[in-house]
Amino acid sequence: MTIRWSGIGAALLLAAVPALAHHSFAAFDLKKTVEIEGDLTEVKFTNPHSWFQLKVVNAEGKEELWNIEGLSPQQLFSRGLKRSAMKVGDHVKLSVNPLRSGEPGGSLVTVTLADGTVLNGGPGQ
Repeated sequence: MTIRWSGIGAALLLAAVPALAHHSFAAFDLKKTVEIEGDLTEVKFTNPHSWFQLKVVNAEGKEELWNIEGLSPQQLFSRGLKRSAMKVGDHVKLSVNPLRSGEPGGSLVTVTLADGTVLNGGPGQ
């Protein structure tokens, strides 16, 4: 009976490894934070991570689409960010940990909503 339970325990432990691997933030520069401002073009409150797309005018005056990864909907809700607070077309300011690749994207840190409310979107996730 002990061998059977230890086999089950080992199987459960191995099943947890992919879940741990999923939460790598290697793509993001967690030592850097950038501020971006623009209009939301996409809002997805989905598991395991929320996603936002923001149309931003860069320093050269050209439009860029920034893809931002957020925490899960439940984690964002617990920080005060309700699904109804952000919708396509809203003008928002985001603080993000940028992608290491230099592409326009990042991991959500804070969001300033259209009404001026500032919410914590995650500690660099």
